[in-house]
Amino acid sequence: MKHKPLFIALSIAALAFAPLAYSPDVAAQAAAVQPKEGWYKHLVEFDAVKPHATMPRDEKATLLVDSRPAARRYDTGHIPLAINIPESQFDKLAPTMLPADKAAPIIFYCQGYECDLSHKSAFKAEALGYTNVKVYAAGQPEWEARGELVAVSMAHIKKLMEEKADMVLIDSRPERAFGQGSIPGAINISDSKFDKETAKLPASKDTTLIFYCGGLKCDLSAKSAVKAKALGYKKVFLYPEGYPAWQAAHPVANPAAAMGQAMQAMTGTMTSAMGTAMGAAAVIIESGKEKGSISVPSFERILKENPSQVLIVDVRDAKDVKKGTFPGAINIPINELEKKLASLPKDKPVVFTCATGARSGEAYDTVSTLGSGIKAYFLDADVSCNDSNMCTIKGR
Repeated sequence: MKHKPLFIALSIAALAFAPLAYSPDVAAQAAAVQPKEGWYKHLVEFDAVKPHATMPRDEKATLLVDSRPAARRYDTGHIPLAINIPESQFDKLAPTMLPADKAAPIIFYCQGYECDLSHKSAFKAEALGYTNVKVYAAGQPEWEARGELVAVSMAHIKKLMEEKADMVLIDSRPERAFGQGSIPGAINISDSKFDKETAKLPASKDTTLIFYCGGLKCDLSAKSAVKAKALGYKKVFLYPEGYPAWQAAHPVANPAAAMGQAMQAMTGTMTSAMGTAMGAAAVIIESGKEKGSISVPSFERILKENPSQVLIVDVRDAKDVKKGTFPGAINIPINELEKKLASLPKDKPVVFTCATGARSGEAYDTVSTLGSGIKAYFLDADVSCNDSNMCTIKGR
């Protein structure tokens, strides 16, 4: 019994250094934190940050800025969609990385309550004339404690590759997109087929998994990452910038894709005339570079002149379609398409759309295999629509 006080003391010391799981008590403690001397005056909490760290990126989203050093902090794990302006390099990087609009909302964060880098950066941004600046004081530690997805940088992925680390890169895009080019060494598990292809995942739940897809407008990687975490994988990360950023930094042409495009350029643009079942004027559809695609000019012409000549099917999730889509489009999420093929018309062309061309291409492939008689096309382009259904299209 005489050793009991020592045992208690050691137990208390051990608890002091044990990692804390997130709980309502931790939330209450975070909410009760009082601003410290030197802190920036305008603070926000987790709920104000989360909507702006969710893929696909909303054009109206607040800019998140990680003020921590790059190599040992930001690169190895940061809030998704955040950019990195280390406080020590703020004066050098801010002029080109912060928005031109001084009224644009910006949230700075760093390594929690004991870190003042975000506060220093916020003061500097205010001095530059920015009028809508805030600080997420709880920062990265609270974000991770809540079990939220964490992103890594391209530099970190390269480092893991060089070190031959126990890491698996997973491309969540459809097989069609993966076949046109991918990050070296990545495996393909399309998000729509994730549940059927879990055997491709490593047996060890301690293996680092890094999911990516078609860039900031693509949420397939985030959806797959959540599924992987639900399966018990402990080290799950996102690379939000995805293959477009990797390809831009490593411009090595995919030989097969390049040859295919060259052949199509030599043979010229294919056109096909399709009459409606009612004998109305024919709709002329010009094919794009990819098999089954509709060219952007052709799609835009149809939208302008007579959009009723085709049925536009947006295959994104309903929550994304609510933010904006093409006028007159219907929504059939890609995961539901196979069950709803019978609802698609056979008397007019069907054009599938999404945000990047990945899911729309998968929809085309599905219909080509299963939807006999449906005249299907897909829009292979980057699409951005606002809540007034005004859309911009950037072809490939």
